[in-house]
Amino acid sequence: MTQISHSSSSRTAVLHGPQISHARFSIGDVVKHRMFGFRGVVFDIDPVFANSEEWYNSIPEDMRPDREQPFYHLLAENGEGSYIAYVSQQNLMVDDSGEPVDHPAISGLFGTYDAGKYRLRPVYRH
Repeated sequence: MTQISHSSSSRTAVLHGPQISHARFSIGDVVKHRMFGFRGVVFDIDPVFANSEEWYNSIPEDMRPDREQPFYHLLAENGEGSYIAYVSQQNLMVDDSGEPVDHPAISGLFGTYDAGKYRLRPVYRH
């Protein structure tokens, strides 16, 4: 639970509790993994880690990301094929290649591609 306390002498509010970080990327953005170089299109965002403990513990401890950050579901591709990836915000960056992503599920969710972003089909917007 977040608590707010006010200091009477300085009139400064101090927040105690988990800090909420904001998503840097949005649905349709083309991103690239910082370490592994694969690319993908964001199709869903979790505000904090929301995968299984088994998945989280399978990441080597020295590379394990903080749970308290956005995690992104990606339609991903690499030199070997296409797949679904789940990646922490700290491990993603904007993909500036200007190239579309090659994944068979893209056409079902997204329409046009322009300037590093796919437009979500109207049926999926809310």
